[in-house]
Amino acid sequence: MNSFKPSQYGPLLESIVLRSDLPSLGSGVPDGTVGETLKGLTVDTAFRDFDLVEREMAACCISGLWLLYDFLEESHQISQQIDTPAGSYWHGIMHRRDGDFSNAKYWFRQSGEHPIYPELCEKAAQLAEEADSGGQTDFLHTQKAWDPFKFVELCQSVINSGTETETLCRNIQLCEWQLLFDYCFRQAIGKPS
Repeated sequence: MNSFKPSQYGPLLESIVLRSDLPSLGSGVPDGTVGETLKGLTVDTAFRDFDLVEREMAACCISGLWLLYDFLEESHQISQQIDTPAGSYWHGIMHRRDGDFSNAKYWFRQSGEHPIYPELCEKAAQLAEEADSGGQTDFLHTQKAWDPFKFVELCQSVINSGTETETLCRNIQLCEWQLLFDYCFRQAIGKPS
């Protein structure tokens, strides 16, 4: 279902974006096995194989990589410095994961109607169709546009529950991460899809 292709990001980033498990819906536990690699990662090193045209979008990618491995504070330090819709989106995801749900909604309002929303809406509906998660996820089947606020509320209601619905949310969150990372990466190198 997902068309995420890590090989397009070059050898360095490909090795980092290939996380083998689902990231936590909550704050998670930072993955020390990749922490040193992330500490050495800069916009210049991460994009060394590409002609960089938008440094803020490249910084968004770095923020997303920290977030992928549960380093919420490091991700936050970067995303809160990026005054763009994409920076606000990463900031919103980080607060959704750290449990500050009202602040997450604030940042999703700042990001506006993001270009990844149509595909995210479609993929979330497909994932919900495949999952057995009950009536609380019905909106995922029927919504015509992605509603980040309803998704925040759904995540809040199932975080650390160990339920099928939490697993569904974690899968949607990973799909969201992949779509947003890909969007930011393409903008950073001047090759929007």
